[in-house]
Amino acid sequence: VQLQASGGGLVQAGGSLRLSCAPSGRTFSSYAMGWFRQAPGKEREFVAAITWSGGSTFYADSVKGRFTISRDNAKNTGYLQMNSLKPEDTAVYYCAARDYWSRSYSPEREGDYDYWGQGTQVTVSS
Repeated sequence: VQLQASGGGLVQAGGSLRLSCAPSGRTFSSYAMGWFRQAPGKEREFVAAITWSGGSTFYADSVKGRFTISRDNAKNTGYLQMNSLKPEDTAVYYCAARDYWSRSYSPEREGDYDYWGQGTQVTVSS
């Protein structure tokens, strides 16, 4: 399964963007979806995650109160609404999906995701 991330772009500081993530090729069900980002010269880091059925959400401290993760079960699509964007939010944003529930699932752990999207660039100008 290939995930398709979209919605990135160039925005001024204080602006908003909404990223979308959907599977391409065929529909599939997943347990959870996560968003990660990688800024130039830095390691990829966790941004937010949501469980598909219960809608539990998780956020990195750096985006709490500014970003909102959500999902549309009917469309099998996940979203990341990003408000009050800052230059330090500039990065390539990746969506990821996990197939099944596990007691050991950790939203922040990259290895707990089974599928990844290609990334979408978000650039925030000051």
